[in-house]
Amino acid sequence: MFDHVTLTVPELEEARRFYETALEPLGLVEPATDGQFYEWGDLSVSVARADRPVTRRAHVALSASSPEQVDAFWRAATGAGYRNNGAPGARRHYHESYYGAFVIDPAGNNIEAVHHGFETAGGMIDHVFLRVRSVATARAFYETVLDPLGERVWAEVEERVGLGSRGRSLWLEEGEPTENLHIAFAASDNATVDEFHGAALAAGYRDNGPPGERRYHPGYYGAFVLDPDGNNVEAVCHNRD
Repeated sequence: MFDHVTLTVPELEEARRFYETALEPLGLVEPATDGQFYEWGDLSVSVARADRPVTRRAHVALSASSPEQVDAFWRAATGAGYRNNGAPGARRHYHESYYGAFVIDPAGNNIEAVHHGFETAGGMIDHVFLRVRSVATARAFYETVLDPLGERVWAEVEERVGLGSRGRSLWLEEGEPTENLHIAFAASDNATVDEFHGAALAAGYRDNGPPGERRYHPGYYGAFVLDPDGNNVEAVCHNRD
């Protein structure tokens, strides 16, 4: 589901120190960088600019291979002085074997490591949790743009809606909205990227970059739209064998 997630940060080196500390126990080391961003696999941070404000109130959960790895993530971050937002432990209100821990990054975003107690079909990004002004409005948007990618609503829990599937899910809940987060969804081919963008515009959503090749690497083909709360949502095909 997720190709990558990018948080925009006010101070790049401060963010690097946090993420290197927290992510090393998850096996994520040696980030790629060009001096304006750092990237650990599917998760990246980029420096804020006038046209790219700081990400606020995001919740990104990363896959851990065991409860012990969750523990190590939390100990590394809190031991380095970063803020605890939930000690390691079972969260059975999510499901019986859910084991997670939470810390706050320097910009105030909630970063989690989670182990489900079983193998999931997801990648590095287990789930992203968006607070939105209106679940109904956000749901209509995400159902529209994710339908061409073959993603659907899979769970409705109280006031929350989840799209995708366990281990690779996007959750929506009403609250003070998440701002300036970039979420890129994987598309199987260029035509699917075109369909994602066309579906969004046909439904009246805001364009943020038409389909086409981007400079990130040869074959990178993406399109961008804005969700109802202004987050930058992308579909991308890398055209790699």
